[in-house]
Amino acid sequence: MKPEILPEERVSRRRLTPFRRALYALLAPLCLLLLKAWWGSCRLVRVVGQEHLDAALARAPSLLPCYWHQHELFCGRYLLLQMPRGLRLGFLVSPSVDGEVPAMVARRLGAQVIRGSSTRTGARALRDYYQLLVHENVSPVITPDGPTGPPFVFKPGALLLAQIAGRPLLPMAYAASRAWFFGWDRFVLPRPFSRIVVAIGKPVYVEKSVALSEPAVLAAWQQRMQRELHELFETAQEALS
Repeated sequence: MKPEILPEERVSRRRLTPFRRALYALLAPLCLLLLKAWWGSCRLVRVVGQEHLDAALARAPSLLPCYWHQHELFCGRYLLLQMPRGLRLGFLVSPSVDGEVPAMVARRLGAQVIRGSSTRTGARALRDYYQLLVHENVSPVITPDGPTGPPFVFKPGALLLAQIAGRPLLPMAYAASRAWFFGWDRFVLPRPFSRIVVAIGKPVYVEKSVALSEPAVLAAWQQRMQRELHELFETAQEALS
C-alpha cells in the first residue's frame, strides 16, 4: 500500500535536511502521544446518525466525509475509529516541509496521506481524487471551507468531485460540552474531560443531471450544504443537553 497517493510532483521539492529529518522523527511520536491523550481525556457520549454512514458504505465502498475545518479534531477521530470496519480514510496534508509531521502522524494512525494543496490543485485535484474514490476506494476527508477560509463557506470543489465520482458527501459535525476556540475559523479544541457528540447527516448524492456549471444551481447546492452542516452542529449541541 503506497502512503503517498497523489503524483510525486505535488510534494514539495524542498529537501529535508538531516537535522530536520531527525527533529521530525522525534516530534511525530510526541504529537501523536499528545493527540491521543487529548482524545482520551474527552468522552464520546453519543453519535447521532450512525445509520447514515452505514447506508453510504452499503451502497459504495468509498465516500466523501465533509465537515467544517473547525470540527477536524473529533470528526476526524470518529472516522479513524471506523477504519476497522473497512473504511479507508485519507487526509490532505500540505506538500511543504511543514506538512511532514502531520503526514507522519496520519500514517501512524493508519490513514492514507494525500500530499497536495487544495488551494492550487484545480482540475488535476479532481482527477486525482476521482482515482482515489473510484479505483482505490479511499474516502478522502473534505473540509469545504479549509484550509484558509472564508469560514463556513462551502467551496464548489467537493460538489464537483461528488458528482463526477458518483460518491456521496457525508456531512458531519460535533459539539463539545466545554471548549476553547481559536484561529480564523474558531477551531474547536475541547477542554479535557469534556463530553462529545458527533452528528452525521444523510448521504448527499449529486446526480449527473445537476447542472453545476450554472452559477445559480451551484450556489443553491452550496447553500444547501452550508445549511446541512450548521443544522448538524445544532443537532450535536442539542444532544449534549
